[in-house]
Amino acid sequence: MGDITHPPMEQLQDLEYCIDSNPPWPEIIVLAFQNYIVVLGTSVMIPTMLVPVMGGSDEDKARVVQTLLFVAGFNTLLQSLFGTRLPTVVGGSLTYVIPIAYIINDSSLQRIEDPHSRFIHTMRAIQGALIVASSIQIIIGYSQVWGLFSRFFSPLGMAPVVGLVGLGLFQQGFPALGNCVEIGLPMLFLVITLSQYMKHVKIVREFPIFERFSVLICVIIIWIYSLILTASGAYRGKPITTQLSCRTDKSNLVSSAPWFMFPYPLQWGPPTFTAGHCFAMMSAVFVSMVESTGAYKAAARLAIATPPPAYVLSRGIGWQGIGVLIDGLFGTCSGSTVSVENVGLLGLTRVGSRRVVQISAAFMIFFSIFGKFGAVFASIPFPIFAGLYCVLFGLVGSVGLSFLQFTNMNSMRNLFITGISLFLGISIPQFFSEYWNGRRGLVHTHAGWFNAFLNTIFMSPPTIALIVAVFLDNTLDVEKSKKDRGMPWWVKFRTFKGDNRNEEFYTLPFNLNRFFPPT
Repeated sequence: MGDITHPPMEQLQDLEYCIDSNPPWPEIIVLAFQNYIVVLGTSVMIPTMLVPVMGGSDEDKARVVQTLLFVAGFNTLLQSLFGTRLPTVVGGSLTYVIPIAYIINDSSLQRIEDPHSRFIHTMRAIQGALIVASSIQIIIGYSQVWGLFSRFFSPLGMAPVVGLVGLGLFQQGFPALGNCVEIGLPMLFLVITLSQYMKHVKIVREFPIFERFSVLICVIIIWIYSLILTASGAYRGKPITTQLSCRTDKSNLVSSAPWFMFPYPLQWGPPTFTAGHCFAMMSAVFVSMVESTGAYKAAARLAIATPPPAYVLSRGIGWQGIGVLIDGLFGTCSGSTVSVENVGLLGLTRVGSRRVVQISAAFMIFFSIFGKFGAVFASIPFPIFAGLYCVLFGLVGSVGLSFLQFTNMNSMRNLFITGISLFLGISIPQFFSEYWNGRRGLVHTHAGWFNAFLNTIFMSPPTIALIVAVFLDNTLDVEKSKKDRGMPWWVKFRTFKGDNRNEEFYTLPFNLNRFFPPT
């Protein structure tokens, strides 16, 4: 026992740059471009999955990808400047796929025979639902309701939630990698080799190039390898699903994207509003709040910042609601949430600088406007991203589990809560996912909005973990277990003035705290 010398630590010690410290400008620019590359995976996958079933063409898909990236850059700037101020990328979310699928399959829209007309009307319906649903998030955030609810959080309750923010995305990892093993596996092995085994190798001026830029180097190498496989005819005669996953020329984004396009509000026409669509979308907004809360906790730890106080958390949720409103106005075909893969990238590069993320937002906006250039990078096959996700999502999951160091894990109460929260958080969504076929899921009553609402909630691992963990943690031997739950450490981070470091990390820029003082 005398050899165990690993006491709990509030902040990670082996990171190079914290939230307020910045690398040299050349390094910032390359790191920012690396963040841009990472966010492309989900930003391209969502329109690729949804636009064709909406009736859209390749040109429509390219336009939606550009719009999604443009709004992601704008929302990232807003969140990093005025929201939580954490180095988080705010982008498109798969959470919204289920209610959007319900809208797409609405009988009134399916009756439209012309594909392009059906696409436009479906997009307008999605926009209307996002605009209305965003009001819930804005109200919950700016009214401080979410901050009040966070008083029920503890390190014990948050560990499974943050853990499943990363681990719950396992379907985007190896199962997606398996769609093209010949490029996905080399990507996974190469990322691990460069970022971990070769991180101390310094080729240029004693600079750890493989530690900082392992993702960018690996993507370039495997992308070139996949280009060679495509050009050599390796996939000629293969099934269409294999070609779509492996080939670099099947997305048709480069040929379809315009050279220049400036996205603008209501570019698809005026939104339409239907009560059922709006209620269904509200479930995704709720789930995105839970998932973003977990991602904020992980990002704060990887940026060497204190856990965001309740006021900052509510402020971030409020700005995220404004982000969803902007999604609805521009027509991105998805709502916004924190990009989990980019949170993992903070840990992989050991750089938690806010400025890096802000410059990456500039890359998103630039390449979304100049479409042909952005489309070149957007044509990277998804299994390359899937190999990367295996590392990044796993890293975020482990950050969540690190919160257990502040609790007493020799307590049977804590072991029970942690175990059942993690197990049900994985098991229940997996059960519901087995019944999801792209049109309907396990819950399939005559009320489509009700089906989408429940299926969205119960297919989210972090949401199930939050419900189970927070309920059990606040009802089982609460008074006797304050110390075991980690509350003596946690309680000082509930309020903005509870720790003097909060002001350094979370104060608004331009002296705005004078007009919006922390509550």
